[in-house]
Amino acid sequence: MARLARVRCVSKTDSTNPHERISSIGGVYSNGSHWKQSVVQTIRDIESGAWEFYVQEDGLTAGLIVAKHEGHKYIKTTADGIQPDNLLSLAECP
Repeated sequence: MARLARVRCVSKTDSTNPHERISSIGGVYSNGSHWKQSVVQTIRDIESGAWEFYVQEDGLTAGLIVAKHEGHKYIKTTADGIQPDNLLSLAECP
């Protein structure tokens, strides 16, 4: 069974391509310490079934999925269209 983690922040690159803007995601463990990992690792974790990630804003929850655009894998929420807008709207990770 996959472990579950809430994504609360993202680190962004200077890329103007929305599919390449996010370099890592992060959140907070139950003990209050922060976690952060690369998008590459996140894609591996989702595809292997080891982890499920989600975002929660204004009482709404959306899971993260791996998508592909022009041969490039990226992450987005199930609520997003082709661009990862929900993730891009999260706060910058410390």
